[in-house]
Amino acid sequence: MTTTLDPRHPTPREIVAELDRYVIGQAAAKKAVAIAMRNRFRRQMLPDRLRDEVKPKNIVMVGPTGVGKTEIARRLARLAKAPFLKVEVTKFTEVGYVGRDVDSIVRDLVEVSARLVRAELLADVRGEAARRAEDRILDVLLPRGEAPAGEDAAASRRTRERMRELLRAGKLDDREVEIDVAEAPPDLGGLVLGGTGGADPLAGIRDALERLGGNRRRTRRVSVRRALEVLTEEEADKLIDRERLSREAVDRAERFGMVFLDEFDKICVRSDRGAAGEVSREGVQRDLLPLVEGTTVQTRYGSVRTDHVLFVAAGAFHVAKVSDLIPELQGRFPIRVELASLGREEFVRILTETDACLIEQYKALLATEGVEVAFTDDAVAAIADAAAEANAALENIGARRLHTVLERVLEELSFEASEMPGQKVTIDAAYVRARLEPVLADRDLARHIL
Repeated sequence: MTTTLDPRHPTPREIVAELDRYVIGQAAAKKAVAIAMRNRFRRQMLPDRLRDEVKPKNIVMVGPTGVGKTEIARRLARLAKAPFLKVEVTKFTEVGYVGRDVDSIVRDLVEVSARLVRAELLADVRGEAARRAEDRILDVLLPRGEAPAGEDAAASRRTRERMRELLRAGKLDDREVEIDVAEAPPDLGGLVLGGTGGADPLAGIRDALERLGGNRRRTRRVSVRRALEVLTEEEADKLIDRERLSREAVDRAERFGMVFLDEFDKICVRSDRGAAGEVSREGVQRDLLPLVEGTTVQTRYGSVRTDHVLFVAAGAFHVAKVSDLIPELQGRFPIRVELASLGREEFVRILTETDACLIEQYKALLATEGVEVAFTDDAVAAIADAAAEANAALENIGARRLHTVLERVLEELSFEASEMPGQKVTIDAAYVRARLEPVLADRDLARHIL
């Protein structure tokens, strides 16, 4: 019997509304990823007989740079509290060529998943870990068995507790102490033998090396404040259930993992070109195919199945087309959405409507120097116009052009702000044009500066 979804899971409309806070426009792409995310929640409610059969509907986003492809995927993963990995597929090459193998995508995804799970487990043991760290600091500050002369055991305990109160109140923060901490175990760099099936053949070696690293210690001289941070982390790490960490990291990566494949168009083999120089691109596609279809990859946390990992591919596809991918890979990305280029109206909204928008960021940065900055509406419009004009005349880099334009507009003020505490500066259209027109008038100069 199918179970009803938990009402705490966001609906597609709620997902789109959340994405609207950070990405302007691109309704089709937002709708597609919202449905994909909701289907992941729906799948968890299905009977076992159906659950394994329901595969994620992978997505290809087609659109120029700077229009929100990566941001949509990143915000979606954050909303779902899911492991998210962004990779540029151009760094992979066919087996036999110089480059990384595609299995490292899954190993990196599980590492991201493990960090998420570890953070949650650490929160559960943080209180006990902090108490143990305090005890270790007190052992250094007031070694056991060295109570002042004439004090009995009860008086010694009282002295220790008074020291603990001072420690918690931060009154000992600046005192320096020497602490013994464990050295980090040797890093195997994600090395794993074998591609599919069975347990990780390096698990025993890795465990031995971690135990060896855990037994090697070194003395550090630090402040009490820093010692508490270091020792709390070390004690928390001891309290974490390693078996549970590995199990939940793998489970979360398998059920909710999301991989964003950027620059996907760069591995296309154009149909109007010969095979020379194209073999590695098609080879990468064929290497990616098993991951997208569903395979098992060995990681340091155990075997990971990719059957239900959501893959979101993105690229400009100016030269190549999605149809230039090998047919098998095309079939594994059934949902295709096109993202529109951004213009003046979208730039105005990006500058003013999004959460932590650029205008708000710059005002906050300059406020740290005691300078109050105000942007008039016509100034925002002028900045948007300049960005749109630069994109039309030069390379179209989308919303990223706003960063370069704003940096140019505020360059002088940012340099002098430390000498202007208490002053208020109003940025209007004339202010913006005075700083941008000399650059925009010279195409060669604009190419280098904007």
